[in-house]
Amino acid sequence: MIETDWIGRWAMYSPDAVAIADDDSGEQVTYGQANERILRLAAVLAQRFHITPGDRVAVLAQNDTATLLLFFAVQRLGAILVPINTRLSSREIVHILTDCSPKLSIVESGLASRLPDTEFWTYDGPDGLKSTLLSSPTPPESVASAATFESPCMILYTSGTTGAPKGAILSNKMLFWNSVNTGLRLNLVQQDVTITSAPFFHTGGWNVLTLPFLHRGAKIILMKKFEADRVLALIDSERVSILFGVPTMMQMMRLSERFDATDLSSVRYAIVGGEPMPLPLIREWHAKGVPIRQGYGLTEFGPNVFSLNEADAERKIGSVGFPNFYIETRIVDNDSTDVPVGTPGELILRGPVMMDGYWNNPEATAETIRNGWLHTGDIVTRDEEGYFRIVDRKKDMYISGAENVYPAEIEHFLRTHPSILEVAVIGVPDTKWGEVGMACIVLKPHMTLTAEEVFAFCEGQLARYKLPKHVRFLEALPKSDSGKILKRAIKQTQNNP
Repeated sequence: MIETDWIGRWAMYSPDAVAIADDDSGEQVTYGQANERILRLAAVLAQRFHITPGDRVAVLAQNDTATLLLFFAVQRLGAILVPINTRLSSREIVHILTDCSPKLSIVESGLASRLPDTEFWTYDGPDGLKSTLLSSPTPPESVASAATFESPCMILYTSGTTGAPKGAILSNKMLFWNSVNTGLRLNLVQQDVTITSAPFFHTGGWNVLTLPFLHRGAKIILMKKFEADRVLALIDSERVSILFGVPTMMQMMRLSERFDATDLSSVRYAIVGGEPMPLPLIREWHAKGVPIRQGYGLTEFGPNVFSLNEADAERKIGSVGFPNFYIETRIVDNDSTDVPVGTPGELILRGPVMMDGYWNNPEATAETIRNGWLHTGDIVTRDEEGYFRIVDRKKDMYISGAENVYPAEIEHFLRTHPSILEVAVIGVPDTKWGEVGMACIVLKPHMTLTAEEVFAFCEGQLARYKLPKHVRFLEALPKSDSGKILKRAIKQTQNNP
């Protein structure tokens, strides 16, 4: 039997070690304290709310220690936690609740207005979740674990960038193997410290570092949301050893007035995902002694699928490196035939870190998981040294004059311009070529740039069919809660100015 009670084990091994430091409240919770609270909460969920194996428990709240402990209590009962995006509208939240049909919904008081007609247990009221965690202890024997290695324990709804959100079903097995893969590739140790600011309704909040760290008995500093200045201050005061962020976060920290004065000597490296990090920004972090390890993953698999060794950050800029342990990869064409080295194709994956499927959606599951392989929809290449590079989303590709154009390649080049902070390239209709590229650009502070200068910068550096034919300057690019650029939203504003 593979152990699912990670907190209980560390409560036995190192009960006084700090598991969670809540930056908002200042509270530090040891593994021993966390275990007691999990057992107490599991008993309340079972006895008061009659939660049994397979039941769904939805939670709508900002990042808080209570949500972490809630997950382990729900997991212990063999039930399934459903974290809900706090930025969704009432209509969108109701859609998710209707889809997953939770037996219990737990809602933070400040968010209760989003669900005027829904019964729920208060997250932070006097008789709510947080107060229950601090009440008198409950005997452990009343909450025997019903968790199994194969059983589902969480449903994470995708951001809906390609349509209505779908609930990816994560099992204890998936979380275990993701943690093992992560620990092996990142050399995690019990003395490690990290900051979790990514929201818990996103896989990055749970599975990039938080659960792997708790599996390893390490320390999590929990923030309600990302704040560049505060993260830099915590790196100094808490001696953070591994940092996680998307390029936007890394850029915000670099632009902070605190950056140059911050002692980053404790940071072994930073894990960066979501999209390629521009080489100039990588070099600025390297100059401060922080190696950058770019990676790749997705909610439905992993999410820690690839990792680039920090020594290759500059030599293999834009690459996500090699697949992590216990992951099989293929690059295939539209007929699922493997393509030659260097040829773009769709990345498909197989291994124990695959989701069970999409909740209540067998059609989407069958479309995504075929013959045991998960089809990512991402176009990648593999070079002769075996390094992988994400070329683009399959659905972001557009065809210009019968040529396939992958926007990520153009975006990567445009980000090398000293005036450009962020860029997204989309395909727009064209009477002659069918589609051509439009570069949507956000400039760095106090920088100026014209469309003609952008065209001149690209001339001779990209194949002619790849050259953007239109330039649009924006104050900001729309992003998902995980920091990814939402091209669908850009296209909608383009079509409806």
